[in-house]
Amino acid sequence: MDPLDTLQVLGTAAALGLLVGLQREHAGTGLAGIRTFPLITVFGSVCALLVPSFGPWMVAGGLLAVGGMLITGNLRRHAESGGTTTEMAALLMYALGAYLVVGRPVVAVVVAGALAVLLHLKRPMHDFVHRIDPLDLKAVMQFVLITLVILPLLPNQAYGPYQVLNPRNVWLMVVLIVGVQLASYVLYRLAGQSTGTLLGGVLGGLVSSTATTVAFARRVRTAPQGASFAALVIMIASTVALLRVMVVAAAVAPAAIAGVAWPLGIMLVALVLISAVQFILSRRETVTLPAAGNPAELKPALIFAGIYALVTLAIAAAKDHLGTGGLYLVALISGLTDMDAITLSTARLLDQQQLIADIAWRVILVAALANLLFKGVAAWVLGGTRLGLRVALMFGIGMIVGLALLFLWPSASPTSPTSPTSPTEAAAESSTERPARPNPDAPANPR
Repeated sequence: MDPLDTLQVLGTAAALGLLVGLQREHAGTGLAGIRTFPLITVFGSVCALLVPSFGPWMVAGGLLAVGGMLITGNLRRHAESGGTTTEMAALLMYALGAYLVVGRPVVAVVVAGALAVLLHLKRPMHDFVHRIDPLDLKAVMQFVLITLVILPLLPNQAYGPYQVLNPRNVWLMVVLIVGVQLASYVLYRLAGQSTGTLLGGVLGGLVSSTATTVAFARRVRTAPQGASFAALVIMIASTVALLRVMVVAAAVAPAAIAGVAWPLGIMLVALVLISAVQFILSRRETVTLPAAGNPAELKPALIFAGIYALVTLAIAAAKDHLGTGGLYLVALISGLTDMDAITLSTARLLDQQQLIADIAWRVILVAALANLLFKGVAAWVLGGTRLGLRVALMFGIGMIVGLALLFLWPSASPTSPTSPTSPTEAAAESSTERPARPNPDAPANPR
């Protein structure tokens, strides 16, 4: 190795050792600190540098020497150790020092930085573990089961009459949705059940806007004076739900999402403005969120997988028998209670270039409008006229904006691959046969 490269390796080893040693010195472990850790890391690099001359046993011998040193240090301290964290950190830094000679420095830097942060976060991490109840731990373990156990076992092959049902792809959508819900659940647990109206609506939209609507509507039935802020929470939750499905669609089809962003973004802005007006008109009150269940339960995951598979199959059948216009019927029915399945199915078709963007965003928007209609009816039936009128007014304005986008959004040129197609135009196109193109290789008819 070139002398400059050798000095660079040793300098990097010393710097990484200083980083971890600084944290250990501040923690007051007494075994190894700001001077010992750089020596251990540099010692690892030196042992690795000596391998070409003395063989690979130099690294193994150095590791044994560091381990013996740590044991001796513990015996000399004559004190009960709180754990083996410092010892393991020292061994890891020795290994990183050796790795610097044969590996990429950026890897060692990242690992050492992560180690320093991990060591520094001892108290917050221990406090977090003590705050976890059995339900939280169960949710994490079930998410591990869904993600790391079930997903790799599923076949990556298309099945079904239209060859659109891929078990691994179906379960991957389950992992995506459960992951979003688990992150929302963590936010919910951190915020607590009693929180501000704005945050309550945001968390409700992240977890489930439909469940939030039903919960607050039932609450208003017994406490009508809370109709105003309940309507606000429902409106904010519905707004966040639309944002959530847009983010999910972007995750599934990142390269193609630009074609659907503008019209859906306009709808989102309209809902945000409606929520802002209702927020100004309503009193700021404390909201007690409904109890959140385990987001990683296997039964709901299986149910969502079935719904997603049925929606995917229904979309393929609608395209085959009804043309493009049949997609809107599927979106209307599916979106009444669940927007995720139709959004994910549409996003995957868009990503696979089996659906143009101007039909994709209309399908998602139809599902969103159907979902607003369902939640509006649920709020009126479960919460009474007082809540129903407020929700109907807000949702009504949002649905007018959505319908205007569906039918009045300007169409691009017919030759454009992403030209918009309204629901009525799509149905007409699906029933109109295109004339066959003439074959340029066919012989001309004699006169």
